[in-house]
Amino acid sequence: MRLRAGSFLAPTIRAAAPLPTFPTVTFIDKLSARWQAADSLLCVGLDPDPSRFPAQLRDRDDAIFAFCAAIADATAEYACAFKPQVAYFASARAEDQLERLLAHLRQRHPQVPVVLDAKRGDIGATAEHYAREAFERYGADAVTLSPFMGRDSIEPFMAYADRGIFVLCRTSNPGGDDLQMLEVGGEKLYERVARLAAEKWNRSGQLGLVVGATYPAELARVRAIAGGLPLLVPGIGAQGGDVQASVVAGQSAGGTGMLINSSRAILYAGTGGDFAQAAATAARRTRDDINRYRRR
Repeated sequence: MRLRAGSFLAPTIRAAAPLPTFPTVTFIDKLSARWQAADSLLCVGLDPDPSRFPAQLRDRDDAIFAFCAAIADATAEYACAFKPQVAYFASARAEDQLERLLAHLRQRHPQVPVVLDAKRGDIGATAEHYAREAFERYGADAVTLSPFMGRDSIEPFMAYADRGIFVLCRTSNPGGDDLQMLEVGGEKLYERVARLAAEKWNRSGQLGLVVGATYPAELARVRAIAGGLPLLVPGIGAQGGDVQASVVAGQSAGGTGMLINSSRAILYAGTGGDFAQAAATAARRTRDDINRYRRR
């Protein structure tokens, strides 16, 4: 076929088949799946104190990573989540080991959510950087935040729509009474925080609350206000919180809804070469103790 100058044949172009789409697995999805798969509400806190490490680790340049990775590998089957505390790494100038640890957890235990215990809380522009730190640098599934500066200090974290946020509500330390028990418009301040987290602030659907095991009455009150929101509950073990009272007060209608954290009682259950095995035994016992009081 001859073509006139300047003419062309347009090729026949078939519309490309649409790429398959996959639903995003959110933090709440991942946590809910883990509650069921592990039959556990135990959160293993990773608060590394090198002065308490077994002798064989103390001279290693990567001792903090090695200790936490060994604990995590040994306790993963009993855990619904891991909770590394940023300050323990930062004070030792070991943020690189924290990055390495979270990469290890993603590779070895991708089914176990990681809550970065950072307790950040600052103005929006700064909060954007804290959010990048938690979710991009470290790759955490969730983070703990202070609500004292209000909604705009939390919103940058909600831009990561699949990630979780645990807002400090009724903390396990005695000094929490200084502010959290103040009357605010006919309710306690911690009750107001719980209500905001459950309603106005929770546009991502990924918010939870931090409520200490040392205050079971307030824990029950938060559960009543917050409905099915997940509750991160520190304070059992070394801090003296009662397991039975905490589970009865804080569990959801289906017997889940909680991440009951234990750190020192698991991390330092053993001091010798079998420290990881001792931690696994402590984690299993703690999980079983918690399960004794759950609804089934």
